Amino acid sequence: MKFFKYLVWASAIFTVGILLYIVGFIFMNGITAIKPEIFAWTYNTSNVSMMPSIISTLIVVIVALIISTPIGVFTGFYLVEYADRSSKFLPIIRLATDTLAAIPSIVYGLFGMLFFVIQMKFQFSLIAGILTISIMILPVIISSTEEGLLSVNNSLRMGSLALGAGKLRTIFTVVLPVAMPGILSGIILAIGRIVGETAALLFTLGSATGMPRNLFSSSRTLALHMYVLSSEGFHVKEAYATGAVLIILVLIINSLSTYLSNKLSQGGK
Repeated sequence: MKFFKYLVWASAIFTVGILLYIVGFIFMNGITAIKPEIFAWTYNTSNVSMMPSIISTLIVVIVALIISTPIGVFTGFYLVEYADRSSKFLPIIRLATDTLAAIPSIVYGLFGMLFFVIQMKFQFSLIAGILTISIMILPVIISSTEEGLLSVNNSLRMGSLALGAGKLRTIFTVVLPVAMPGILSGIILAIGRIVGETAALLFTLGSATGMPRNLFSSSRTLALHMYVLSSEGFHVKEAYATGAVLIILVLIINSLSTYLSNKLSQGGK
């Protein structure tokens, strides 16, 4: 038993150590390259500004969540609260969700390029990248919503229905507040996938360096900006700086999401 106890502790320490090493390595190499000109509003070859990429990243995250969250959450509600367990349609939805989750991002990028960029004539643009990434994160939101709803004790539903509340009222006033932390955790995972994605966005969003003017403008996210800089080999320090800013941005988004989840689970108190 002691062996397994030490093995668990060693695994936990190893995992945390790897995380700290990666984050520390990026920060040590990136902090020195963070200068005021790297946050200039206009990109050029001398400042290699990441500000257009920061704006593009925020636009992609916000709009993709606006599109995917309602679809994913309502699909999860259907699977748990409304679907007939004997229905032949239910396994098809689960199979589609599992298949979407297993598809490599490069395949999503190829689909997005062929359909949104070429067929729909969106060209390389924010809207093409957003629609592609919205499909990518759907399985994460659906699965987390389903798990969050399944974790709610069924006696809460029965009690609410016994007191005369309708199905819809029970879902929104009893089930949803309890399941909200699980749903929010899925949204946080979705945000992580959005900000870290490169392959799918390279084929749909493009890699333009300018500030996006509208949803039909080509641009690049922070992850894509870091990839392009590191692959060119001329601005490796700036690529490390972009990685450091990306980690900080993810930490801020996750902290805000966790705070919002706690407030919602407490009923806004």
